[in-house]
Amino acid sequence: MPTPFSFQPLAENDLLSLASLSQQEMTMLFETAADFKRRPQEYRSALAGQTIVLLFEKDSLRTLVSFEVGMAKLGGTAVYLDHRTNRIGEREPIRDYAKNLERWTEAIVARTYEHATIEHLAQHARIPVINALSNLYHPCQALADYFTLRDHFGSLDGLRIAYVGDGNNVCHSLIIGAAKLGISITVVSPKGYQSSHEIIKLAQPIAKQSGGSIVVCDDLDAVEDHHAVYTDTWASMGQESEAKKRRQVFMPYQVTHEVMKRAGSDAVFMHCLPAHRGEEVAAEVIDSDRSIVYDQAENRMHVQNALLLHLLGPRGKTASASGKRRTAAAIPQITS
Repeated sequence: MPTPFSFQPLAENDLLSLASLSQQEMTMLFETAADFKRRPQEYRSALAGQTIVLLFEKDSLRTLVSFEVGMAKLGGTAVYLDHRTNRIGEREPIRDYAKNLERWTEAIVARTYEHATIEHLAQHARIPVINALSNLYHPCQALADYFTLRDHFGSLDGLRIAYVGDGNNVCHSLIIGAAKLGISITVVSPKGYQSSHEIIKLAQPIAKQSGGSIVVCDDLDAVEDHHAVYTDTWASMGQESEAKKRRQVFMPYQVTHEVMKRAGSDAVFMHCLPAHRGEEVAAEVIDSDRSIVYDQAENRMHVQNALLLHLLGPRGKTASASGKRRTAAAIPQITS
């Protein structure tokens, strides 16, 4: 039975980075997410009969549950493959893995250590591949974050966001998202832990064209006069051996009540979670009325559902290997 839903396809058949989305496409995703959030019952059969596969090399709560529950709310199915003990590509080549999965499912959602793993899946799979987190990017998180700010403030126009902490994968996606959306972002990180120069180089000309701005510094006073203060854990998965050293380096960058006061009386606090109270954020901040962290978590599902609708609704498995467009070659790698 044909679906009554029709969604404009994205220019790229994968989401490896926000670099592949235009400002107009991001706005379109936000509008679809908002509609799904308002009336989810209308979408109960939107992806009926379709299946996505979740390939996860890392632990997950929000990403795993939001994709599984979200796909169920769209009438489809999600299959989880746990790769925490064996990396993707170890048992059999990534190419063979992708070629098998494309015969059974409509999309691959991958959460990996190395970004190259996701790129290789996208290179060989005829079906869409979604980056659910890699060492380089976390595009689904950043989409949910900007949708949350849009929802909270009513618009993204003139928005100023301050990111405080490690210049990691979440930070990279926030930077590219800000550049695409014309938002001003200030990234405050200790020296030696700042965002990749390649990411900044990629985002700066985009921001100039969109009317946004990117400032990178190590001065916590730079959070003054911002609409949101965002932080993340100081040691990501795979960096556990550095945790003690990082705590010493990052402690002066803890988001406290004083930091929030400096940002402004209307500034909200954001965190992608999981959070460590007493480390990157004081409990009095994350548990206050200024915190919108659970809104961010909820909105992961709404934005990801919008992404699935625009990737699978109009196109599904029709893209051929030769016709599958991507921008992976233009996405920089982190250099040590």
